[in-house]
Amino acid sequence: MSEDGSSAIDDFLLELCGKDLPRVCFIPTASGDSESYASRFEAAFDGRAVTSVLSLFGGLRDYGDPMSVGEQDLIYVGGGSTANLLALWRLHGLHSSLRSAAAGGTILAGISAGMNCWFEESSTDSFGPLAPLSDGLSFLPGSACPHYRGEPGRRDKYLGWVAEGVLQEGYAVDDHVALVFRDGELAEAVSERPEGRAFHVSRDGDGALESELGVRRLIA
Repeated sequence: MSEDGSSAIDDFLLELCGKDLPRVCFIPTASGDSESYASRFEAAFDGRAVTSVLSLFGGLRDYGDPMSVGEQDLIYVGGGSTANLLALWRLHGLHSSLRSAAAGGTILAGISAGMNCWFEESSTDSFGPLAPLSDGLSFLPGSACPHYRGEPGRRDKYLGWVAEGVLQEGYAVDDHVALVFRDGELAEAVSERPEGRAFHVSRDGDGALESELGVRRLIA
């Protein structure tokens, strides 16, 4: 979801739904239910989907029923604090509703924290400095690292944590790159930018092995 509302990855997600007007729900928990973020989502998908925003804070928007995610074709999770997202989802039971929704065919997607949350472990700045996080939802195996070559320290820290066994092997992606999983297995990597890259990172002796993945370039 870019600043101007255009995104080839968003277009790709809508195509995956296989409907002319899919039901798409945005979950902005990680940003503290940022109203501006929610409004950007609605503008980006206006006229292309039946949109809704699930709020757990119940501020400017009414509190959302976690069970409603099962009625959606696509769940889109915004970025922010991965740790706060996980804590609140578990407190409200949203994690269980999302697992049931996925089993029923709902597509789960997200940016940054919205990528991290689905894995067992991840790299996060939820606590200030970059740190490993080991209590993800475990919908997907291994670890995740967003913003891989786009933020200072992300790549070096992640490689070090995998090498030391602090994090399991996993996947690292640049901004504007998405990984597509089907039944827990990686199906493909796609990018809406020519320079976007994706990697599988595993432990190799005392170090880490960084294996570049093939990336399909999306056309906006």
